[in-house]
Amino acid sequence: MATNSAQIAPTADIDPTAQIGPRAQVWHLAQVRENARIGEGCILGRGAYIGPGVIVGRNCKIQNYALVYEPTVLEDGVFVGPAAVFTNDEFPRAINVDGSRKGNDDWNMVGVNVGTGAAIGARAVCIAPLSIGRWSLVAAGAVVTQDVPDYAIVAGVPARRVGWVGPAGVPLIAGPNGRFTCPATGDLFVEEHGELKPMG
Repeated sequence: MATNSAQIAPTADIDPTAQIGPRAQVWHLAQVRENARIGEGCILGRGAYIGPGVIVGRNCKIQNYALVYEPTVLEDGVFVGPAAVFTNDEFPRAINVDGSRKGNDDWNMVGVNVGTGAAIGARAVCIAPLSIGRWSLVAAGAVVTQDVPDYAIVAGVPARRVGWVGPAGVPLIAGPNGRFTCPATGDLFVEEHGELKPMG
């Protein structure tokens, strides 16, 4: 287990094969499974679960009791709210057709990939297989069943796009000709064919 000055609570359960980056903080009762990689400067809240082989980029914040099942990949700077869930079984069953209990060889794991800077709200459920775009925002309580574009705000059950958001986390203000402005930074964006891109 590589800690490199990470702060790990005595009650955290870290597998010896997991890698914990420098300046990471792992709080009480968090569990990091075998071969998971936690990047530099990450924070894992109380009771957070990181599955085997999950990759978490730098400076991510995973709040209390979030469940990040393998093979999820979080790029740098991802926020995961309290009790959010990333699933990994497209067709879940506890048993096979013959009644025998399913083992690892009886199902095909699928994952969720989350782009840089994205934010996943409290109690959101992200149903794999799924890609969540850079700087996007998944509202609290949303159930995400389809890919989320970069900069999109999605909400509801099932989640649908309800707006656009910039890297500052503030909803963008619509202007003429498909242009949007961030009220926090003044950055400009343009929407073309259902995608948002920075201008300049």
